[in-house]
Amino acid sequence: MNDEFKGKSGKVKVMYVRGDDDSEQRSQNPRTGKGGGRPAGASRGEGGGRRPARHDDKPRGGRDRNERSDRGDRGEAASPWRTVSRAPVEASQSAYENESATKHVVDPEVIRRQRAEEARVYGENACQALFQSRPESIVRAWFIQSVTPRFKEALRWMAANRKAYHVVDDAELVKASGTEHHGGVCFIIKKRSGISVQTWLNKAGEEDCVLALEDVGNPHNLGGIMRSCAHFGVKGLLIQDASLLESGAAIRTAEGGAEHVVAISGETFGDGLEAFRKAGYTIVTTSSHQGTPLYKAELPKKMVLVLGQERDGVSDTTFENADMSVAIEGTGNVESLNVSVATGVLLGEWWRQNKA
Repeated sequence: MNDEFKGKSGKVKVMYVRGDDDSEQRSQNPRTGKGGGRPAGASRGEGGGRRPARHDDKPRGGRDRNERSDRGDRGEAASPWRTVSRAPVEASQSAYENESATKHVVDPEVIRRQRAEEARVYGENACQALFQSRPESIVRAWFIQSVTPRFKEALRWMAANRKAYHVVDDAELVKASGTEHHGGVCFIIKKRSGISVQTWLNKAGEEDCVLALEDVGNPHNLGGIMRSCAHFGVKGLLIQDASLLESGAAIRTAEGGAEHVVAISGETFGDGLEAFRKAGYTIVTTSSHQGTPLYKAELPKKMVLVLGQERDGVSDTTFENADMSVAIEGTGNVESLNVSVATGVLLGEWWRQNKA
């Protein structure tokens, strides 16, 4: 039954008094010591009576889940505090989630392409020169502790531009660089791509020496050649594959010279030479056995100097189509000079005649 009365505040208060029949069926609450608790080991059955406690029943602070389900089946009023199970995921929603998950999977082809566009550069002088010339190309870096004082500027720049770098021990740097001759530092960089012959010609002056390498691919020779080019002011290097100049070994051997050389690419090597000839350049080849002795030759101010691989030199086609051929005389005790050494001798003579 319900009794209604007003308290001191004047507000209406409502009391709900449990019926006598229901009170007799309930025992004392063991936690509070007051009435209202359910007799231990008893629960409501489908017919509204009691059933014995099962062995797998667990003690609960109130009615269990089965009891709430039974109440719902009997049509009793549902509590606003009852737990509502989550609706099953629709097939379309599950498919959408799977599709979203696959979007985060990186395509292996993308990784391979990215790695092909990157190179590892190591060696203290090479990395210092690279940072001064093109810091934006750096992707990641590793240092050993002893070189970090000399790379303070690079470290500050990388931190400010959120470029990842790691200070590691020698063993870790060997793994990162792929060589024991890392010089205490290694960068992962984005490779430069070569420029076209026409782009080079658009900015060339009346005095220009371009070096052309036919089938020269040894990275140590390429590094030595770039070092000589930087020393004698030769900035353009016509090569079939511009990425060869971006190898770690080549850049390290160049000791900073790689940052002063630009790779030039034509449709083919022969097409590139022909384009330079039409632009007024003299095509000069070298030979160990025939040609004008270098120190008796007059090297033009505007020329393309062509060198080939050490074993066979330039191809017959390139040699026959040249405007001029020179030879570096010597004792004859060896067949020829190393291609990087020959480059230094030839460019040194061009510098003496046209720059000195």
